[in-house]
Amino acid sequence: MDQPWTLRKRPERLERRIEFADYEQTRDFLEQLNSLSEQQSRYPDISFGRTYVNLTIAPESGEEITEADHQLGAQIDSLLPAS
Repeated sequence: MDQPWTLRKRPERLERRIEFADYEQTRDFLEQLNSLSEQQSRYPDISFGRTYVNLTIAPESGEEITEADHQLGAQIDSLLPAS
């Protein structure tokens, strides 16, 4: 089950888990995420398995999540296949 972005404290960050039907979908998403990260020069922390990806967006500067961090989350969401 996909989870929405969740704001966590100590340290402040955005987290999300995304699940996929198979490894091919996971790999395709990670390749698109790589391209987005290169374009934006922003690199979320990533952990993944065969059918899931866990993402963490830490503040780019400072200690608080900003609108730019939320925008990055929205850009990542736009990479997901339509349900």
